[in-house]
Amino acid sequence: MTHTSEKIAHLTPTEKRSLLAELLRQKAKLAPSDDIPLEYYRFEHYPEYRKLKQQQQEIAALGINNPFFTPQEAINSNTTIVAGRELINYATYNYVGMSGDPVVSQAAKDAIDRYGTSVSASRLVSGEKPLHRELEREIADFIGVEDSVVFVGGHATNVTTVGHLFGQNDLIVHDCLSHNSLLQGCLLSGATAVAFPHNDWEAARRVLQERRHRYKRVLIIVEGVYSTDGDIPNLPEFIEIKKRYKAFLMVDEAHSIGVLGAHGRGISEYFGIDARDVDLWMGTLSKSFASCGGYIAGGRAVVEYLKYTAPGFVFSVGISPPNAASVLAAIRVLKAEPERVARLKERSKLFLALAQQKGLNTGTSKDSPVIPIIVGDSLKSVQLSQNLFKRGINVPFMIYPSVPHNAARLRFFVTCNHTEEQIRSTVDILAEEVEKMP
Repeated sequence: MTHTSEKIAHLTPTEKRSLLAELLRQKAKLAPSDDIPLEYYRFEHYPEYRKLKQQQQEIAALGINNPFFTPQEAINSNTTIVAGRELINYATYNYVGMSGDPVVSQAAKDAIDRYGTSVSASRLVSGEKPLHRELEREIADFIGVEDSVVFVGGHATNVTTVGHLFGQNDLIVHDCLSHNSLLQGCLLSGATAVAFPHNDWEAARRVLQERRHRYKRVLIIVEGVYSTDGDIPNLPEFIEIKKRYKAFLMVDEAHSIGVLGAHGRGISEYFGIDARDVDLWMGTLSKSFASCGGYIAGGRAVVEYLKYTAPGFVFSVGISPPNAASVLAAIRVLKAEPERVARLKERSKLFLALAQQKGLNTGTSKDSPVIPIIVGDSLKSVQLSQNLFKRGINVPFMIYPSVPHNAARLRFFVTCNHTEEQIRSTVDILAEEVEKMP
C-alpha cells in the first residue's frame, strides 16, 4: 500500500486526474444495475402511464364504459353504426358529406387502379404523381392564392411548417386556444411564443406594440373556426395588425375550409377579404375534403421553399393516390354543389337556436357547425355522453386538458346530411338528459 501511495505521489496533477477518471470508469462498469428504478427503463412503470391506468380504473369504478376507440362500422355521416346499432352521429368532421359520396369514392378507386395505393417515395425523389400538382393547383385556386403544398398529415403540417419557418430570434403570437399541432410547432421552432386571450385581437396588437422591435420575424396565428368552441376570429383586424407591424399571418382552416362562406372557400370568403392578405393558409384534408393530410397555401415563394426544405415534406412519403384523388374530387363537387354549404349553415343555425331555447350553455359558438354544450364537470360530461349514446345519439365529450378546467363539454359536429327531424329530436333528448343530471 505504501509502495502504491509513493507511486501516486510522484504523479503529475494531470496524471492523477487521468488515473481518477479511469478508476471511476471501472467502478461504473462494476456497479450493479438493480439500483436503477423500473420507471427508467420499463414503459409499464412510467409514472405517466400509471396515472393513465388509474384514471381508467376510476372511470370504470363509476360504471362508465371506456368511451374511447369505439369502432364505427359504417361511413361517419349523419348516422353511424356501433355494435350493429344505428345512431344519430355528431362525432364526425364530414361537414359537407363528401366522405361516402359516390363521385368522391369513385375517384379514389380510379386512382388506385392507375397509381396503386401508395406513391412509395418522397415526392422530392420519385414519389411525384400528376395528381399532386393538379390537387395543389386546385386548392390554391379554391382559396384564391398563388400555390399550395400538400403534406401527408394535418397535425404534421402545422408542426413542420411553424417549426421550420421560424427560429430562436423570432416571435410567435398565437391565440391561447391554438391547436396542439400549432403549439408543438412553436416548441420545435425555438421562437419566443406568446399567447393572447381567445379571439382578443386588441391584446395581440398590444403584444406586438411592446415586443415587435426585439425580434426579426414575427408570426401571428389564428384559426378559422375554433374546434372546441365553434367561434370565429375577427380576421380583418388581425390582417390590419399584421400589416401595421410587418408580421406574417397564419390561419389554420381545419374547421373552416368547406364550411364558411357562400361557397365554402373559408374565412376569407366569410369576411369578403382578399386571400392574398394572409401569408399562410393551413387546412386539413380529413374534414370537408374526405381524405387525410394537410396543406399550406399562399405565395409561390413560401410554397417552393417548403417543398425543397421542410422536413415533414422532404423526408416523408407523398400523399397517397386515393387520398389525393378524393380531395380533388371533393373540391370539384363542392364547387358544383354550393347548396351543401347553405344546407350545412341552415342545420347548424337550427341546432344552435334550439339548444339556446332550451337554456343549454353553447358558449361562444356562432356561424359554424361546431356547437359545444358546456356542462362544467368532467365526469358529468362523460356520463352525459354515455346517456345520450344509450338513447341513440353518438356525441363526443371534451375534458381537461383539451378544454379548461371546469369547462368540460359535449361537442356536436353538425353536417349538411343531418335532417331537421334528427336535430330537433337530438336537442329534445339532450335537454331531458341535462335536466336529469345532479
